[in-house]
Amino acid sequence: MKSWFVLLSAGCASFLVFLLAGIVLKLGWDAREAISTYGWGFIFHSQWNSVKGVFGILPRLYGTIVTSGLALVIALPIGLGTALWLAETNPDSVIRLVVGGAIELLAGIPSVIYGLWGIFVLIPWLTPGFNWLHRHWGALPVFSTPFPGRSLLVAALILSIMILPTIVALTRDLLVGVPLELRLAALSLGATPWETIVNVVLPYTRSGIISTVLLALGRALGETMAVTMVIGNANVLSLSWLAPADTIASLLANNFAEARDREISALMYGALVLLAISLGVNLTAELVLLKPEPPPGVEGKSRQSKVQEKD
Repeated sequence: MKSWFVLLSAGCASFLVFLLAGIVLKLGWDAREAISTYGWGFIFHSQWNSVKGVFGILPRLYGTIVTSGLALVIALPIGLGTALWLAETNPDSVIRLVVGGAIELLAGIPSVIYGLWGIFVLIPWLTPGFNWLHRHWGALPVFSTPFPGRSLLVAALILSIMILPTIVALTRDLLVGVPLELRLAALSLGATPWETIVNVVLPYTRSGIISTVLLALGRALGETMAVTMVIGNANVLSLSWLAPADTIASLLANNFAEARDREISALMYGALVLLAISLGVNLTAELVLLKPEPPPGVEGKSRQSKVQEKD
């Protein structure tokens, strides 16, 4: 029975590997014309003109990286702080249960709902503040343009909300999994609860938190509908976060339905680039998880398992 289970598990894992390989090969085959025609210049060229047959994704690549990076910068401190609060407070606290449930519900909201919320609620609410930033801090390149309503920064804010459940849920699981013996040892040596968190809990979970951050980044890189609805879809390369921008995913969503011939190949090339970036981020996350085993004597039961045994 055990051998059948092992074979079945190995078969499922192999199927996923072959599925990924098939996706890469399909994209590469459909993009072969654009790859042979434009080569690496496709990544560094800014123009996208289906009439002239000239295609480049530099502004879209820039928009993809900047929106995802800004979203991560915004979501990381909020997500880490929330995860610490959820992990370190009383497990039976009603407020903790409500907050934890609400954050998990954010992950189940369709992306198109986030986009509509951004258009009708977030943008009107942010407009006065963004206009103030342009008037008073317009000398800075990131605030150098007037706010037109849909912009790169709005897309980054939407993305930060969308990746927040991933950061909170995974980080919380890492924190509650820290062995209770490590916490008690630090407290017995005179450390305060905050010093225990900073000097023991966070270093113990460092690689897992870094991997979680990278997984959230991969989630942000591939988001399509919500970003397409609020980013402005402008093929311009601007340093201003208040200006409209575009991403590779939005390019695919907006252009694929009407694309013909070589443009389809160029879009497939863009999809291949986006897939390579996402795979690179996720592979980095997996490599970070390959950390050494904890030293002898700290493989004790986590605080969560102690609570469960007590119950």
